[in-house]
Amino acid sequence: MRKWESAINRRDFCAGLGAAAWMTTMSRTLLAEGPGGRKPNVVYILADDLGWGDLDVYNSHSAIPTSVANQFASEGMRFTDMHSSSAVCTPSRYSILTGRYCWRSRLKKGVLNGDSPNLIEEGRMTVPSMLKEAGYYTAGVGKWHLGLGNEAKTDFSKPLVPGPVSHGFDYYFGIPASLDMAPYVYFENDHVVEAPTIQDPGSKEPRGVFWRAGLRAEHFEIPQVLPTLTTKAVDVIHERASKPDQPFFLYFALPSPHTPWVPLPEFRGKSKAGDYGDYVVEVDTMIGRVLDALKSSGLYDNTLVIVTSDNGADWKPEDVEHYPHRANAAWRGEKADVWEAGHRIPFLARWPGHIPANTVSDETGSLTDLMATLAATLKINLPQDAGEDSYNLLPALLRQKHAPIRKTIIDHSIDGMFTIREGDWKLELGIGSGGFSAPRKMTPVEGGVKGQLYNLADDPHELYNLYEQRPEIVERLTRYLEEYQASGRSR
Repeated sequence: MRKWESAINRRDFCAGLGAAAWMTTMSRTLLAEGPGGRKPNVVYILADDLGWGDLDVYNSHSAIPTSVANQFASEGMRFTDMHSSSAVCTPSRYSILTGRYCWRSRLKKGVLNGDSPNLIEEGRMTVPSMLKEAGYYTAGVGKWHLGLGNEAKTDFSKPLVPGPVSHGFDYYFGIPASLDMAPYVYFENDHVVEAPTIQDPGSKEPRGVFWRAGLRAEHFEIPQVLPTLTTKAVDVIHERASKPDQPFFLYFALPSPHTPWVPLPEFRGKSKAGDYGDYVVEVDTMIGRVLDALKSSGLYDNTLVIVTSDNGADWKPEDVEHYPHRANAAWRGEKADVWEAGHRIPFLARWPGHIPANTVSDETGSLTDLMATLAATLKINLPQDAGEDSYNLLPALLRQKHAPIRKTIIDHSIDGMFTIREGDWKLELGIGSGGFSAPRKMTPVEGGVKGQLYNLADDPHELYNLYEQRPEIVERLTRYLEEYQASGRSR
């Protein structure tokens, strides 16, 4: 355990590590099969803007009760050094589904709009297309935010192709982008459920209850989106339970707790962190509904379930002043930033008989690693032109003895400021946050420092810039990044 971790989380990071040694030979034997020789189902639950410090299993000082996540963590493994591939949502979602850093795509930085065209390249292997080829039924529910159609501006009166069903999903029900982005519609597979015909004026007050003006479908109610999507996810699980001979993959991309913070009445006042905290309680409850569906269907113990977030929380200094809560714990910055709070995220995984219960891993990982990890789990050989930045985290999940899985990890801010890390050394190619926190971006003075270099073991809060003191490390990490950019792959 690193010497600084207790300062960030008073809970014992090593809880459960004294359990009996995990039988790796048994794990290898059962690797691709569960009870009765069946392949495991996979349920990937992706929260939107959920911070590392929101769950009190990570942050004992959290002002938000998250009993579902706490119980789930006790049944599986909690990663403390997991990262999104970007500090904002669209790039992270691209990386999750393709195993490739999004800056290799046409979207070099930032996020798509609600009416942006499809981002995933035609013919590119995705996690659902890989699993579909392996015999899985593949379903997606929730926020897409990877573009729909191939026109410069999506025409929602036409078939939404290319879209999720073009990239390996047998079924998809969701919303086009973030819940604060027009048009406000549900779509199913390749068509909208109800056309957007009403001009919504949007909202800017109070803090966090924000959505942009734009077209909305008549029966689209923003506070009802999260429970509606959860019901769809539950329906998918119950439908698949009636067909137990075929394994399934469910990608459940919640639109929350991203703005607008609109908790249902029954969740108001459940936290000590205002609308945001109450919305996180609702998120925790909706995750519980999905887990309960797996249990009631008899699928829970043969399902690999992952719960994570697409980036850090949108929790600003003024929010810290108003509420006794640190959504990103003690990490520096917030969502969109190059600093740790922008991309260090919660990550919980449960798979009975394989992932030992009540364990913690400090393995460095990225959301890009889903593809290679599932490929290893199912003994699928990834082709060279797929999952170029995806690494197999299975040895860490199974608690097998192994060398560090990743030599480096790359992230970037909303403005496209890169960070590359090797071990405890983290290089940031710019001055400032590159995101939402002040100072956002600074122009280096002539002869002055041009970037940031931190040793996270000694300085987890990124306060002491060693860029000028350790030029050899700056040079080495810069060279690695340039090599990865030029070669088109880091795996």
